Amino acid sequence: MSTIRRMVLDILKPHEPKITEMALRITKINGVDGVNITVYEIDKETENVKVTIEGENLDFDKIQEVIEELGGTIHSIDEVVAGKRIIEEVKTPQDRH
Repeated sequence: MSTIRRMVLDILKPHEPKITEMALRITKINGVDGVNITVYEIDKETENVKVTIEGENLDFDKIQEVIEELGGTIHSIDEVVAGKRIIEEVKTPQDRH
């Protein structure tokens, strides 16, 4: 059976709670092995963050629920990795800019 192993989410969140609390709350979700959160834009009231989540069987609905409980909104799902193992993206000639 295939499962979701990695998700990369673009999230808009208020300054509070801090990203440390958000990361710890997400890691408490069953199936989550690790979380990486990077702030890439800050304004007066909000932060845009990139959230990378890895695990054996990620439950998007539960992850979204926790993010929304913390005041966040998922802008987009930027990457999903599913299957028996994680395949890392490979650069191709089309990726050159």
